[in-house]
Amino acid sequence: MTEGAVSASIDLFLEDIRSGRGGSDHTTLNYSVDLSQFADYLAGLGVESPLSVETSHIRGFLRDVVGYGYARTSAARKLSAIRSWLRFLMERGELSGNPAEGIRGPKLPARLPRAISREEMALLLENGPQGKEAERDLAVMELMYGSGLRIAETASLRWDQVDLEERWIRVMGKGEKERLVPMGRFAVRALSNWRSSCPEVSDFVFPGSGGGHITVRTLHRAVMRSAARAGLPGVTPHVLRHSFATHMLEGGANLRVLQELLGHESLVTTQKYLKVTAEQLKRSYTLAHPRAGNGGADNEGDDDTLHSEG
Repeated sequence: MTEGAVSASIDLFLEDIRSGRGGSDHTTLNYSVDLSQFADYLAGLGVESPLSVETSHIRGFLRDVVGYGYARTSAARKLSAIRSWLRFLMERGELSGNPAEGIRGPKLPARLPRAISREEMALLLENGPQGKEAERDLAVMELMYGSGLRIAETASLRWDQVDLEERWIRVMGKGEKERLVPMGRFAVRALSNWRSSCPEVSDFVFPGSGGGHITVRTLHRAVMRSAARAGLPGVTPHVLRHSFATHMLEGGANLRVLQELLGHESLVTTQKYLKVTAEQLKRSYTLAHPRAGNGGADNEGDDDTLHSEG
């Protein structure tokens, strides 16, 4: 490989992504930006050929990227682009090894669980379930949101675990650990309606084929389908459970009580919902309070008036 081949090989890789591998324009653009930055970094070091690229060069580039203020997610994406480019050159027989393969990307911040608002949840439950499976789908979502059940716990739930009169569910959670979870009146009503309309007599609350319970995949599709109808794409069964936890904390629930309801082994797992609630409270405060520093024109005018009077 000749000297000065870094830019040429990047162009070749991008063309392969664009045409041969069917990459989207967005993906190609990101790769182009990331690899151009890396090429400039290499040029500053006097590295002109991919044959001369070393692991230390890549590590140094990533350190600079983070040092310049790029998010760690951006640095991880740039590493992925470099790794893919060098792998492409290996496939062509132009490199014998990939110096990026052994590099671990920057540790990414933990993703906070997503929760939808109470208004969106009401919209989902009222408008999502439709068609011949409407009663079933509503009962499923009332359980996941009303009692915080996991999707697998919902799928395998038996009628002998449910006490509609006392409003309790005996949930068999992870590691075969049992916990008692209360039900709200909406969940009780939805389950009662489903039990009356269910065309199949079964030990399982939500029967599947062959005498077993419904599959997790079927429940996942049911929730996603209902969410799409309600104009809430991307809402999954896990989002319903997160929303249960977040709304409970916003309503003043004790963290240890929530830990028990969710069936978490560690309180640390439950504490992540506090971060969600704090962010939502901060956002609501910033939008709602006239002196929260939101930068609105009206607020600025009020401040000027107050200062001039003082």
